Amino acid sequence: MGAGRVFAYGAAAGLIGDLLLGDPRRGHPVAVFGRAAGAVERVLWRDHRGWGALHTVVCAGGAVALGGVAARTVRDSAVASVALTAAATWAVVGGTSLAREARAIGDALEAGDVEGARARLPHLCGRDPQALDADGIARAVVESVAENTSDAVVGALLWGAVGGVPGLLGFRAVNTLDAMVGHKSARYRRYGWASARLDDLAGWPGARLTAVLAVLAGDDPRGAVRAWRADAARHPSPNAGPVEASFAGALGVRLGGTLSYGGRVEHRPVLNGAGRGVRTRDIERAVRLSRRVGWLALGVCVAARRIAKGRTS
Repeated sequence: MGAGRVFAYGAAAGLIGDLLLGDPRRGHPVAVFGRAAGAVERVLWRDHRGWGALHTVVCAGGAVALGGVAARTVRDSAVASVALTAAATWAVVGGTSLAREARAIGDALEAGDVEGARARLPHLCGRDPQALDADGIARAVVESVAENTSDAVVGALLWGAVGGVPGLLGFRAVNTLDAMVGHKSARYRRYGWASARLDDLAGWPGARLTAVLAVLAGDDPRGAVRAWRADAARHPSPNAGPVEASFAGALGVRLGGTLSYGGRVEHRPVLNGAGRGVRTRDIERAVRLSRRVGWLALGVCVAARRIAKGRTS
């Protein structure tokens, strides 16, 4: 069985596994990686970009190397190769957990339990929930669903198509490192610089693919294209901008504006200013759009890998 079919069958099985099982409550491979990266940080941390770059190389490089060793170990068995790809895909994608958390917050808002929704919001994003009313919480959830569709699903599948199991594990490792040390706190402004820049680089193609697929899968393709072209570059993140703008246009809502992270207030540009304000029911619409984008991404990545393989054979 060729590498293209191994990826196709394995990635599809991994996405189905995520759909049926979601993330385990304990012992998730990403959590194990996070603990290992934390241990490396305790040894290496210095308020210096060079030491932070070393941390990135050790952790992300280790994940890629582990994936490479595992893939070589099973390469003579098609069944084992598919199973490994399926396990790696299931481990790195997070579409079901994303949808589950978003819907839990939406259910709390629908029931009028704003405090319950505030309590759950940190499971999904780093916003300060006490600074948000019900509509602000719904907007934060929609933005997080959009951004994490790229980070937790599409980007992983794209790098899996490019690099197989090492690509899957490497992308998730880089994304996790950015979440751990890539933010602009006093401790990580220098140490996390390399992880943040590498995450921007690794996430660039997946973010653009996510935006394109949101245009195709959304309710308003023209609106999605218009918002992407007009507003994406105004977002402070080079990758969140296209994704959130295209989701905003596809859903017909306004995203962006003033928000608070850990007491730090940011005034971000409005995305799709012609849209209406986000309402609680838009959470479910965003989750469904995210699902459609994820399955379309699988099809695109499988097709692209098979085409590339055909050209090189």
